[in-house]
Amino acid sequence: MSASALLLTALLLPLAGAVLISLTSSRPNLRESVSVLTASLLFAVIIRLYQLPAEAASLVMATPVDGLQIAFSLNRFGVMFALIASSLWIVTTLYAMGYMRAHNERNQTRFYVLFAVSIACVMAIAFAENLLTLFLFYEVLTVGTYPLVAHAGNAKARAGARKYLLILMGSSIAFFLPAIIITYIQAGTLSFAQNGILAGNIEAIFIAPLLLVFLLGISKAGIMPLHRWLPSAMVAPTPVSALLHAVAVVKAGVFTVLKVVLFIFGPDVVAQSVNTEYLLLVPMATIVLASLVAMTRDNLKERLAYSTISQLSYIVLGALMVNQIALVGATLHIAMHAFAKITLFFAAGAILVAAHKTKVSELDGLARKMPITFACFAIGAMSIIGIPFLGGMWSKWYLVSGASAFTGSSWLGWALSITLMLSTLLNIWYLLTIPVSAWFKPLADKTSEVTEAPWPCLVAMIIPSAACIYFFFQPDIFLQLAQNIVGGGKP
Repeated sequence: MSASALLLTALLLPLAGAVLISLTSSRPNLRESVSVLTASLLFAVIIRLYQLPAEAASLVMATPVDGLQIAFSLNRFGVMFALIASSLWIVTTLYAMGYMRAHNERNQTRFYVLFAVSIACVMAIAFAENLLTLFLFYEVLTVGTYPLVAHAGNAKARAGARKYLLILMGSSIAFFLPAIIITYIQAGTLSFAQNGILAGNIEAIFIAPLLLVFLLGISKAGIMPLHRWLPSAMVAPTPVSALLHAVAVVKAGVFTVLKVVLFIFGPDVVAQSVNTEYLLLVPMATIVLASLVAMTRDNLKERLAYSTISQLSYIVLGALMVNQIALVGATLHIAMHAFAKITLFFAAGAILVAAHKTKVSELDGLARKMPITFACFAIGAMSIIGIPFLGGMWSKWYLVSGASAFTGSSWLGWALSITLMLSTLLNIWYLLTIPVSAWFKPLADKTSEVTEAPWPCLVAMIIPSAACIYFFFQPDIFLQLAQNIVGGGKP
């Protein structure tokens, strides 16, 4: 199969899967088998694309306006994002098989169909050749995931979904779209290019304001104060939370931020404006404030949501430092955070299904009843913290090293390092205390008969937690991609 055919297959396969899943609603086993098979085939296609040289394929789907195309191209960054999403689609589907049935969720076929549609949007975002194409599917992803957030159908779910849609769509229309229009007026193109398209096309004084408008518009990246959609979306079932936090939505946000910094502005353009370094204060504040809020949350999923908000700003921070070490760390953190955070959400869902508990204060001693779940939770938590022998250590290492190599204002360089160190201590407090209490405190509810969650949930938890360990010893699959992307590879 040619490179172009493989790229087209990656774009269309999830949609084909969605159609087939919709036709099997009366046969749950077949429906779930189709979902797993489609995810596995997509992963195989992405692996094949990973083996091809960058820009070996390109597709033009439409030219709605002269000079603006709906187009896709094979690129290293897109392959990395697609690898993460396609591999985690497999384990999330496996997890959903146990969770959705054990929790007696309604509208399960709709869930699997919309999940496949969301993955199709992710593939389109990953391989978008230009900012217009990326923007269109960025918006479709918001609309496609809205029914998933409202899945429960009750008043709380509908209210959370409305906030989700209002913030994401509102920020896109108010900020992201105008930023794209300004970019097109200034550069005459929206195609991603190595070293950016704004070099020589924008005055230095306007760089920081335009970049700020982009950051406000890409609210899927969870920057405060446009972060409230994420905790509100925690009314969704746990497999949807996994989609939001690890597989698709927030990763689409930080992926877009990095694409804009690297291939629309270019690191040199960002670095040449003195004012852009003050934008670092936005993700720095988000990192610390979200961590402090996480410490106050007793609801487990809500605590994990604020953890995600904090961790996403690590990526934005690395992007805005625009030195090569920090950019590698930011790119690498997309992958390392995804595998760790999906493990934590899987564990939270398993606790709900098996023990019917949602609060951190109710988990004391529960590890004696659910040892596999809390072992996986501990691995995911330690990887996010950046403890050695887990993959998250590498992305944190590069980010901290990038802060040390920061060449801007000396006080800001110190503030960067202090922010990252303080955040790590806060991570330990609000994440690691959970498995410690579950393992070493007396059992809170000694009368309840609690066992592990259904086996699909356990297998789905074990796989990404094992990946957290594997990526410490073998980080090259993502590290080499990140170095290639940042160090002169194709966009």
